[in-house]
Amino acid sequence: MRILVIDSQGGGIGKQVIAAIKKNNPDHEITAVGTNSAATANMLKAGADHGATGENAVVVGCRNNDIIVGPIGIVIADALYGEVTPKMAQAVGQSSAKRILIPINHCDNTIVGVSDYSIGKLVDEVVASINDIKL
Repeated sequence: MRILVIDSQGGGIGKQVIAAIKKNNPDHEITAVGTNSAATANMLKAGADHGATGENAVVVGCRNNDIIVGPIGIVIADALYGEVTPKMAQAVGQSSAKRILIPINHCDNTIVGVSDYSIGKLVDEVVASINDIKL
């Protein structure tokens, strides 16, 4: 299974997600794409198989992976403190990959009806969702 993990800022969420996926499913191929080089570097440290940075890397990655994982802001133009461009959000939204979006309430976006779980609990939910997907 090919998984694209997209994150911004320092890549902290992506780093935790990648470490958890690799711990539970070491055979899955993970590509980490950061909106900036710091995010990419931190996700590579967590065990991603490949890494790239920037808008075009997101666009290409959305075409070439089975699953996309990231904070919900990756589908909202100008989210994550402006690091998600409209082209990135469009690529994620139009991808044929299954999307697992992590409900993070910040950057003027609030997701109602979702419990305010810790990042650790949300990461556990990501891994469980990946394990439920049959390709």
